[in-house]
Amino acid sequence: MSWLIPVDRLYESEKLIAFHHPVPSYRVHILIVPKRSIADLLAITPQDQEFVVEVFTTAQRLIRELNIVNYRLITNGGEHQDVPLLHFHLFSD
Repeated sequence: MSWLIPVDRLYESEKLIAFHHPVPSYRVHILIVPKRSIADLLAITPQDQEFVVEVFTTAQRLIRELNIVNYRLITNGGEHQDVPLLHFHLFSD
């Protein structure tokens, strides 16, 4: 499955990409997405340790760079997961 949409990239590394959500639900709504296909949170393995750490350090970096004071970082699963690929939402009202 290929998901190609134009995005405003905020951060990119070998393991992930972070960009503004193309259809935001909040004033600040950023997606943090792995470059490797991971189905959902339950599919993360011990080999994904570096990726997991990078998700959180990327969120920290964006929170600081964008001066976000109040924020949430979430991932959805099961019926709440609209896209069949693990991704994280960093958002603020």
